[in-house]
Formats: sequence, C-alpha cells, structure tokens
Amino acid sequence: MITAQNLTKTYGKAPVLQIENLEIPKGQSFGLVGNNGAGKTTFFSLLLDLIQPSTGHILNNEVQVNSSEAWKPFTSAFIDETFLIGYLTPEEYFYFIGELRGQNKADVDALLAGFEDFFHGEILGQKKYLRDLSKGNQKKAGIVASLIGNPEVIILDEPFANLDPTTQIRLKGIIKDLASNKDVTVLVSSHDLIHVTEVCERIVVLNKGEVVRDIETSKETLKELESFFAG
Repeated sequence: MITAQNLTKTYGKAPVLQIENLEIPKGQSFGLVGNNGAGKTTFFSLLLDLIQPSTGHILNNEVQVNSSEAWKPFTSAFIDETFLIGYLTPEEYFYFIGELRGQNKADVDALLAGFEDFFHGEILGQKKYLRDLSKGNQKKAGIVASLIGNPEVIILDEPFANLDPTTQIRLKGIIKDLASNKDVTVLVSSHDLIHVTEVCERIVVLNKGEVVRDIETSKETLKELESFFAG
C-alpha cells in the first residue's frame, strides 16, 4: 500500500501540492489526472524521492521513501527521458537495468521478446543510441525498462504522450495486463481521459495541488471527468 499523509510541497510561498491523506491499496491500477500545474508530476517525484516534501511523508509498503531506500528494489518508474542514459543503445540500457535488478541477459532477453509488437521493429537492433531515438521510441524503451525485474510498484507519468495511435493501443493492453496481477500496483498519470479511464480502476483528480475527485471507475466516469474539466 502507498500512503501519503499531510503531504505538501511549496516553492517559495506558492503551494504546489497539498494532500491530507491518500491511500493506494496494493494491486490497484490507479490513475492521476489534472490540468498542467495540478501537481501530478510533483506527487510522483515525491513518491520517487526525487524531491523532498515540505511537510508530511509518503509510505511505500510501510517504508518512508524520503528516509530509507528499502522501497527501491520493488519500485520502478518512467517519468521522462531523463530516466534514460542517452549514450547507451537500448540493448545496453536494458541489460544495465537488468543488472541493477538482479536479472541476467537471458532474463532480460526473455522479457524483451514479449514486446516485439510494442517496439514495432524500431528499438532493438537499430544500432542507435537512446539519445538519437524519437521521443516516442525513447518512451517505449523507458516504459519497457521499468518492467524489468518484476517490480511490485510501477509508476508511469504521461505514458501515452508522443506515441502513435497503434502504440497507444498496445500500451493500454500492456497496462491492463499489469493491472490484472493483484500483486502489482500501477500508477498512471495522463492528460488523456479516455485512456486513463480504460486502464485504471480508480482515478484521482488533482486541481491546484489538491484532491478534488476520487472516483471508482465505471461506465459514467469519462462523462464525469469531461464534465468536471469542461468547467
């Protein structure tokens, strides 16, 4: 379970995140939506200990993320291309992540074989560095790298952005497969309300850093979200 308690982040005098209490049960497919500046990436950055909270804390499976690194072996993420190592080829990067997560090359190759359709012949065997790939292909590589080592918590920030429609559809299938494993907690932020309602069983709406909706996904969720953002 992931728990945020009395969590705030302030820059100067401007609060960008204020969450009194938020609990994400183990095995839940959790969606986070909101306009630009709503606090989505700030929340994920706090969850990954990339920035420090102004007050409060986050617990990841009972580990306080800003005071211990014990959460790292079971948690993975892809936020943006800064998570990549640009001077490596995709293969080199995958093997490097595999080593960090106790996977040998055979383990990594076995996982990659399951993503041939997702890669669409544009990632492996291209003799290109990650920095030379398109934004969409960098995202593909980063998402798949986040799945190496059987993580229990997977965090994906705007995973559908910069992907073509075919790849978006394939990615939705990947996320749904992950979400079907009740030992895996998947957190997804997205501006695409349609995609997030299709892959997440619960959706939280952030507005100016605060939780303003907490919705169990149903057939009416998309209309509810569209109504909210239409103002």
